[in-house]
Amino acid sequence: MLSKKKQEFFKDLLTQRLNDLLEDASKTLTDMTDQTQNFPDPSDRASMESDRNFELRIRDRERKLISKIKDALDRIEAKTYGVCEECSENISDERLKARPVTTLCIDCKKKQENQEKVKGL
Repeated sequence: MLSKKKQEFFKDLLTQRLNDLLEDASKTLTDMTDQTQNFPDPSDRASMESDRNFELRIRDRERKLISKIKDALDRIEAKTYGVCEECSENISDERLKARPVTTLCIDCKKKQENQEKVKGL
C-alpha cells in the first residue's frame, strides 16, 4: 500500500493530467464548431477532413484515458491504488510513474501480453 505522501503525489499527477485532457477536449470542440471554412477545391476539403478525422481519433483515445484516470482516482480514494488487480502485490513506484493508470504489476502485465500473443490478439 502506498504512503499518504505517495498517494497525494499520484492524485495530484492524475488530476493535473485529467484537467489537461479536459481542456484539450474543450478546445477541440470549440475549434471544430467554429470552423465555417468553405473549400471549393476537393483536395483542400479532403485534406481538412483527413486532419479532422485524425484529431477525432486522438480525442477518442484521450476520452478512454480520461475514464482510466477517473478510475485510478477512485482507487486512490478506496486505498487500492498501486495494488495489482491480478496478484494483489504492490505495483512498483517506477511503473506507476511511467503509467499512473495501470492496474497490473509488470509481471502480470507481461503475462497478459504473452497470452494475447498466443491468442493472436
